[in-house]
Amino acid sequence: MTTPVRRRGRTLRSRLLAYISDATTRLRAAWAILTRAQTRLLYRLARIRPGRNARARIRDTITEFNQALADFNREAGAFADRWVSVDLPLVYREGAHTLLDNSQRPWIRFTWTLTHQQQVTALSAQYYADLTARITEALRRARAFVRAAQDAARGAAARFDVTALRRDHPLDTVVYANNARHPVQAWARAAITWQAVTTANTAAARTALDQLGTEWLEVRDGADCGWTSHDDPDKADRTLRTVQDALAHPTAHPHCIRELLPRLDLIGRTDIRTGAPL
Repeated sequence: MTTPVRRRGRTLRSRLLAYISDATTRLRAAWAILTRAQTRLLYRLARIRPGRNARARIRDTITEFNQALADFNREAGAFADRWVSVDLPLVYREGAHTLLDNSQRPWIRFTWTLTHQQQVTALSAQYYADLTARITEALRRARAFVRAAQDAARGAAARFDVTALRRDHPLDTVVYANNARHPVQAWARAAITWQAVTTANTAAARTALDQLGTEWLEVRDGADCGWTSHDDPDKADRTLRTVQDALAHPTAHPHCIRELLPRLDLIGRTDIRTGAPL
């Protein structure tokens, strides 16, 4: 069986990396507003000593933190809006363009059909919900932190323990479903990579079927990567998959490098098993 000549696979990856790097930087910058505000609040509250002006100074410090919280909410929300409304459609289009380039049929051009519009809209809605849920959770944790810090600062007999407050309320982390805490930097990179690669590969699979008329795709992936998850014994690299399988599993895990190539030479073939090695 012949394979298509790849002319822009490296270009797609470099462009995806550019989108991922830029988006991760912007998301981390929004979160930095929150973490800097936490550090500043702890430093200032630790310096307040009991006295006639203590409560006023505590109140002013809390007010400043709450303003930073509003700034974080605004910047993080603006990031989510731009990512799903501007960046993800561009990523989707890149995935479609690259698959068409690899098909060596330059007369076929990508257009925003109703199917493509519906696909990217569904992805954007899902990822917007994911991002805003993280932002909402960060705000909840930040409010819990400021209440604890305020109570500690107002307790005349208790020592204001900066280390304990930072340990119990680490705003530079996100909490996963299993209650594990992960640094914001690691979460941001993994989440944005997952969303970008999933979007690009979804576009590729959809384009292969709708505009090239092929049900079959060739998969390139890490040598040890499984099809549904990294540890899946069904290895993905250099296998043939149907478009429907690819739409179900455009990526296997965060930081996945999966790529999909069209197999026009297999149009109409019914004797191939999905997952068959090349």
